[in-house]
Amino acid sequence: MSDKPFSVMIFAAGFGTRMGALTREMPKPMVPVCGEPMVNHTLDLAKAAGTGPIVANLHYKPDALQDHLQSRGGLCVMETPDILDTGGGLRNALPQLGTDPVITMNADAFWSGPNPLPQLMQAWQPDKMDALLMCVPRARAIGRTGPDDFDIDDAGRLTRGSGLVYGGGQIIKTDLLADMKPGAFSLNLLWDVMLGEGRLFGTVYPGTWCDVGHPEGITLAEEMLGCADV
Repeated sequence: MSDKPFSVMIFAAGFGTRMGALTREMPKPMVPVCGEPMVNHTLDLAKAAGTGPIVANLHYKPDALQDHLQSRGGLCVMETPDILDTGGGLRNALPQLGTDPVITMNADAFWSGPNPLPQLMQAWQPDKMDALLMCVPRARAIGRTGPDDFDIDDAGRLTRGSGLVYGGGQIIKTDLLADMKPGAFSLNLLWDVMLGEGRLFGTVYPGTWCDVGHPEGITLAEEMLGCADV
């Protein structure tokens, strides 16, 4: 575990197309869940874990989201003219994040149980890990519609496979970003490099997780969190 607080990157630039009409007038992180913008759930987890600066990348309908994040102490990085995906977005935010390993979080991931960030920070071993992903067993991944992402061995090393879903939270080193192509790219490309070197690791979340990337996920998350009547 690092003695220095980790900077946090929240991915918030996407178009939210799976949300349909809900994102015609607002970016997905501002869509209400339990009566408040969904990004608040992510912000609260980061602040409760005692992290360092919180940075978010913005692109689609950014104005209201920028005002909201800044009112809560967040830093914002605009992606213009093009959206940069997760890898390009992380690289673009490095001037605000610094060069040390960072925590990245998806704004549409909801967690019921312990805060996942202290678990990540306590399990982080930079001497053997280039990234440490918070993974969720498929049986406890509510609202997940796509295939599984990973399998995990007894040492915590990940391989592409079945059984675990990536929950949208990780600690990742950023030095390999300099070797990636210019412009937009997914962090999956960086993970593939780490997989090939045996340096991609995971830790398994003990609670329940919900994907709120689609409208049905809002109801599922509110039921999971016990605020369905809000």
